Amino acid sequence: MNREEVRAYVNQYCKLRDVQFSAYELHARKHNLTAKEEFVLDILWFSPDGCLQSEICERLSATKQTVSAIIKKFWKQGYLSLTESETDRRNKIVRFTEAGKEYAKKIIPPAANAEIDAMAELSGEDIAELVRLTALFSNYMKKHFDEIKEEESL
Repeated sequence: MNREEVRAYVNQYCKLRDVQFSAYELHARKHNLTAKEEFVLDILWFSPDGCLQSEICERLSATKQTVSAIIKKFWKQGYLSLTESETDRRNKIVRFTEAGKEYAKKIIPPAANAEIDAMAELSGEDIAELVRLTALFSNYMKKHFDEIKEEESL
């Protein structure tokens, strides 16, 4: 396949990715959140014992500053607690407070159910293929974008 044909598929894929991201963004806005803020709540919802701030950064591919600002916002609202990690005092374990659980339960379970319902409309084979191809493409994307960073720093 030549580059022009591949480019057409890239454009098509990007439009589909944008539809997905827009669904998250619109759902988040209904709750006066950004998609990143909703994603932080989602990560914490599915981490009942809490998780490290650094794990949230890694999962979202977000900077420490971005995640810290989001966590600080929810902490000030009384939705999150922060505890020093026993293994690394510079890293904080982030958990929901009871108020945070009450707040997030109106937001995260409906979004998670929408994701599950959408994927459940696919066959088992299609789900496996979607995940397999998305993982493959994501790894290639990371690899090629990492190569750009290396070339720019030379």
